[in-house]
Amino acid sequence: MATPKLALVTGGSRGLGKNMALSLAKKGINVVLTYHSNQAEAQATIAEIEALGQKAAALQLDTSNVSSFNAFFDGFVTTLKNTFGTDHFDFLINNAGTAVYAPFADTEESDFDHLMNIHFKGVFFLTQKALPLLNDGGRIINISTGLARFVGVGYAAYASMKGAIETLSRYMAQELGSRQITVNVVAPGAIETDFGGGVVRDNPEINKHLAQLTALGRVGLPDDVGGVVAFLCSNDAHWINGQRIEVSGGHRL
Repeated sequence: MATPKLALVTGGSRGLGKNMALSLAKKGINVVLTYHSNQAEAQATIAEIEALGQKAAALQLDTSNVSSFNAFFDGFVTTLKNTFGTDHFDFLINNAGTAVYAPFADTEESDFDHLMNIHFKGVFFLTQKALPLLNDGGRIINISTGLARFVGVGYAAYASMKGAIETLSRYMAQELGSRQITVNVVAPGAIETDFGGGVVRDNPEINKHLAQLTALGRVGLPDDVGGVVAFLCSNDAHWINGQRIEVSGGHRL
């Protein structure tokens, strides 16, 4: 019997990241997920993954703090050995993130720096440090946003960081191709989660407005996204590389 593949999902304890982790587990993939502060939530997600028959572990990580990455990977290597009996992994899902809502003219430098550290600098250097542990033939999936294509007023800084990630992903795909590592972007549209304070999920007027702008007539749910990430980690997706896949139901076509 083949040894299960292993994925590292940042921000995998809740929201879209949790759905990604569960979708991967449903495809027979073991998961290490990271959480920022809520360990109990992470442990609950681990229990759900284990109930699906897969192994899982959770590690604390602040993806905005590059100086903490060496210590994180020390713990990750130990977890790989002790929990999974391996020293490498197969799939890196750069999902962890947050949003700051502010018009361009009112965006504070501190908010800009916070978003850049999480969504661009953190992804850049976390991936760089992960490369020696990532198996040849592995997959990297970077999470972007539909807002990098269409404009949602108030997200200039956030969307700009995601636009940078989309460009970086193409460079990564080219430079890592010699190792047969593919790099793709998944860009969700408006999704009902607690992201951004639950603005899409909990505000009926905003939810209705966004649904009216979507060809399929509703906003997205976590289940609409996690399966796409899992597909990109499957053998069926081995020839998809350097692509941006928007998962928005046809928002603002």
